[in-house]
Formats: sequence, C-alpha cells, structure tokens
Amino acid sequence: MKTSGLKASVETAPRNGTREGRPGGVTPPAEPATPRAAGSTRRPDPEVSEKPGRRRCPAEYKLRILHEADACDEPGQIGALLRREGLYSAHLTEWRRQRELGILAALTPKKRGRPGRHPLVRRVAGLERENAQLKRRLQQAETVIEVQKRCRGCWGSP
Repeated sequence: MKTSGLKASVETAPRNGTREGRPGGVTPPAEPATPRAAGSTRRPDPEVSEKPGRRRCPAEYKLRILHEADACDEPGQIGALLRREGLYSAHLTEWRRQRELGILAALTPKKRGRPGRHPLVRRVAGLERENAQLKRRLQQAETVIEVQKRCRGCWGSP
C-alpha cells in the first residue's frame, strides 16, 4: 500500500485549519530584512521619550511665517505652508491676533512658572519699608530731644 505524494502532504499538515500551530490559520509576518550600512553596528532607538519637548517659536520666525502667509494668493498655498512648517491654522490665527494688538512681548517666548509680583505691590512694599525706617529715626530724634529737655539744667542753661 503505497501512499501518493499528495496524500502524504495532506496527512502531515496540521488539522483544524491551523498553520504552524496557530489557530485560525494566521501566520506571523516575516521579519523584514533591514540592510545595514557598511560599518554601522548601531540601530536607532525606537523608544519615544516620556515627555515631548515643548515647541518654542521665536518672534522672528512667527513674523516670517505671517509674512509668507499674507503673501499667499492662490488657493491651497497657506495649507502647503502650514504642512511644510508643521503648523496648524490656529497658530496663524493666534499670531495674527497678537500682531494686530501690537503685543510685541507676546511674540517672544513666554517665561514659564509662577508669575512675578505686580509692580505696584513691589512699590507698596518698598514704601512701607521706607516708612518704618523713617518712624524709627523719628523715634530716636524724639528720644534725643526729650533727654536734652531734661538735662538742660545740667549744662548750665536756665
């Protein structure tokens, strides 16, 4: 009883519609061959950093992009500009608003962290310190005058 080659191949194949022992006939994708450059032994790190860096745009860059956007007169040119620079239309809207209001400080990067004290608060604190110092000097002067009044007879003055 000879078995034909076809029947032998069918008998050796796994059953239940599985291929290579995986259910559902799913096979893992083959690893793509990555050609390495001559002398290159290091692969790029595929890990993404936990916290991305905050993007900061200097005032010159914002003004240059606004100038380029204002020069666009064909449909789709602004979209191409935004794609090329990796920006959103909201950036243009915000930068235009800042430019129209004349907020030059808004076109520079913002200082992060706790905001500083209001200038009037600093002025009031300085004036209170000066007031306290003047009160101490006045108290000293009044004390000296009081001692001089009491001791007038000691110095020979009537």
